[in-house]
Amino acid sequence: MGRIITAIGEVLTDLTQTSIDNNGIAHFAANPGGAPANVAVAASRLGHETAFVGCVGKDTFGRLLKQTLWDNNVDISGLQETDGASTTMAVVTVSETGERAFSFCRKPGADTQIDTRSAIEAVRGTYMLHFGSVSLTDPGCRKTIEKVVRTAKRNGAVITYDPNYRASLWESEDQARKVMRSVLRYCDIVKISDEETLLMTGEQEPEKAARVLLEAGVKLVVVTLGAKGAFYCTKDAQGTVPGFKVRVADTNGAGDTFFGALIGEIAANGGLENITGEKLEMYVRFANKAASLTASRPGAIPAMPYRREVEGAQE
Repeated sequence: MGRIITAIGEVLTDLTQTSIDNNGIAHFAANPGGAPANVAVAASRLGHETAFVGCVGKDTFGRLLKQTLWDNNVDISGLQETDGASTTMAVVTVSETGERAFSFCRKPGADTQIDTRSAIEAVRGTYMLHFGSVSLTDPGCRKTIEKVVRTAKRNGAVITYDPNYRASLWESEDQARKVMRSVLRYCDIVKISDEETLLMTGEQEPEKAARVLLEAGVKLVVVTLGAKGAFYCTKDAQGTVPGFKVRVADTNGAGDTFFGALIGEIAANGGLENITGEKLEMYVRFANKAASLTASRPGAIPAMPYRREVEGAQE
């Protein structure tokens, strides 16, 4: 078996604002999305073997999401379906500068209905297991994710985590902080944005925040800095890699593209064993370039680049 990257969690429809007409009516496009699914597609488009474990409703959006993952060469044998809930939707409004605001149609959403036993079986043998914090917002789904992650970790998988904070899905910031930090003990690689450092670590500065996460047992921490690039840190190496200047169309999916690109390069080039600062610099630069291409296009999954595009992009 190859070095498979498996993502578990939400796949959903992003109803993304595209325009406002002359009558003041907002127009939306139904784009495939969901952070873990985005990561799986991003890594797949960049040439890596990926799989996705999650749940969709038996409805039109669910069928479209399954087809999207399939079309992007993501293994969907672990994607479940349910009659008990509709496929989850996230309504994404975009400002003039490309920044996003989220609201969710999820009471409950199908993404929270993942069957634990089936999920554990689906991730068996994976090299790397990726998850995010949106799945932790629902108590039942949280138990499933934690059990799957614990089992995969025990079986030798590298665990990667993106604690992407969505305020509308939590009862309070304090609850989010407690739950999002509680899973760090399982994690080998963590990516946070510069907007999440304080929430996740109690420290604002990227370097100090990274050190807190390393002390919690994380082996590699990456803090994304928006247009400024990204900061990486291990116990032996650290550095900041500048970003690439692009005209921003939509930042939705850029962070997921970054993480998919980063963990894909790590998985394909020897993993975390004896990783050097020089290698990390190269991987983060590649991830920055991939993310910048995504940000220059509208949508999340539709905007994600292929390897030939990243390798051919001007620096």
